[in-house]
Amino acid sequence: MYEAVGLSYNESKKSLIHSRLAPRIQRLGLGGFAEYIAILDDVSQAAEFQMAVDLLTTNETYFFREPKHYELLERELMQRRSKTPLSVWSAAASFGDEAYSTAMLLADMQTQGRVGPDWSILATDISQRVLLSAQEAVYPNDRLRAVSPERLRRYCLRGEGPMEGQSKLQDKICTRVEFGQLNLCKPFDGLGPFDVIFLRNVLIYFDPPTKIDVVDRVLATLRPGGLFFLGTAEGRVPCKTPLQTLQPGAFRKAP
Repeated sequence: MYEAVGLSYNESKKSLIHSRLAPRIQRLGLGGFAEYIAILDDVSQAAEFQMAVDLLTTNETYFFREPKHYELLERELMQRRSKTPLSVWSAAASFGDEAYSTAMLLADMQTQGRVGPDWSILATDISQRVLLSAQEAVYPNDRLRAVSPERLRRYCLRGEGPMEGQSKLQDKICTRVEFGQLNLCKPFDGLGPFDVIFLRNVLIYFDPPTKIDVVDRVLATLRPGGLFFLGTAEGRVPCKTPLQTLQPGAFRKAP
């Protein structure tokens, strides 16, 4: 897992790994972890390896998580002197909640004339499974609990009958987000430059050297003066790239 996708777990995480993988091992009818490891080591079992990554990394997410980040983003964008193209990267997009939240904010600001119409959002994740779910854009209503009633009316369709309790995002939001699979621990080319990057709640899976490599690699795609967001609980940014702290979890790349 470490060599392939950068996941790093110490001995204290043993019970977590057991609780996440044991039901899968049982479902496959295997005799234990040794048999499961043999499957993961088999290059022809790439789908099962991806399943194991998903089980070990999937965490709770919801729309407009850490709302102060979106408030800061809105203030910063209002101070832009031009309505030039705006490019945003949700670098650990998971099920798409973060990317679509950002799209709602930018759509509102465009309607109000505070940003131009030429904005785009790239959402990437290592898990193809969560990306496919994100592209469907159907969410339990509880995941939308922090979305204002006005935005729910503008951008969401409430499910009825078999779909009761769920909502689907409208095409005017979905079409503004492009999804793609990406391993942050491997070199990547052709991305950016971005004006805003979200890299929230993913560094917890990496050891210190990997954190530095990932953050500096991601920041290389951020324009000077661009905004960079980590999870507020993730503390100091592990990187060599000069950053200015704006508030917990929010930074500006040095000009």
